Amino acid sequence: MPPPPPGAPLPSSGYPVSYSFDAPERVARWRPLVHWLLVIPHVVILYALAIVSSIVVLISWFAGVILGRIPEGLQSITVLYSRYSARVTSYLQFQRGEYPPFNFSTDFADPGGDRVRFDVVPQIDGRSRLTIFFRFLLVIPLMFVSIFYVIAWYVVMVIGFFAVIILGRWPAGLQSFLVGFNRFNSRVGAYYNLLTDDYPPFGFQ
Repeated sequence: MPPPPPGAPLPSSGYPVSYSFDAPERVARWRPLVHWLLVIPHVVILYALAIVSSIVVLISWFAGVILGRIPEGLQSITVLYSRYSARVTSYLQFQRGEYPPFNFSTDFADPGGDRVRFDVVPQIDGRSRLTIFFRFLLVIPLMFVSIFYVIAWYVVMVIGFFAVIILGRWPAGLQSFLVGFNRFNSRVGAYYNLLTDDYPPFGFQ
């Protein structure tokens, strides 16, 4: 099944940050054994992008609190990091065989060309100074819930490791959990990194 093309319809979740994954029917049995090694070049780049993104988020925080707006140029860098991270994560979790592209698009709408699609409805003006100022506190309930999700994620990854090696595919239920887990993390990350003032849902949909 090919990756979704540019302009593919978005999930109708209603939240301004959307994540979707076009899961393949089969995954090579040897993938779980080597993905941690093959992904290293992407991890190095992702680490550098994380440093840049953290600086940008700090500047965005001051801009949001003082001006009540966050310039599109700042947000676009955060979008780049978030989308790149989402694609690398799906590969590291051996959910797919295709190597993630070295794509550094800063567009809010995903340009396509990969199984992971990450889109953001931009929120530039009219930002909430109050929620931006207290963002690090507001995200605490989400972090608390994520503790339980992460525990379940470890269990799913262990089962999935053996399932892919034996069956050559992800069982549908486990795959669905991973997609939902990554969607939740993408939204929480986008909220914490000031891409939106809309509080993320606690669920996976």
